[in-house]
Amino acid sequence: MAPAAKKRTKPFDAAKYLDSDEAVAEYISEALLTGDIDTITHAIGVAAKARGMSEIARQSGLSRESLYKALSGEGHPQFETISLVLQALGLRLRVEPASDTENERAA
Repeated sequence: MAPAAKKRTKPFDAAKYLDSDEAVAEYISEALLTGDIDTITHAIGVAAKARGMSEIARQSGLSRESLYKALSGEGHPQFETISLVLQALGLRLRVEPASDTENERAA
């Protein structure tokens, strides 16, 4: 009996599924709900990758290299960088009161 062939797998790439403005907005909104800065930064980076990092760099006035570094999930981008990237993605931040359940978790 021949040994079973190993199956090759590819890492999951969420960028492949962010094919609409609504999907991108929902993806980043879910990341924002975690409250985890690395998760939020990574999600914005995935969305930028889905749209094309070169295009986001052009629209935001930032270099592609600096965007990759800042949005890696391990980078620590300035708020201005996040704001410029969200604008280039055609998104805006919106603040709303946290629900009672979320307030209790924070306490």
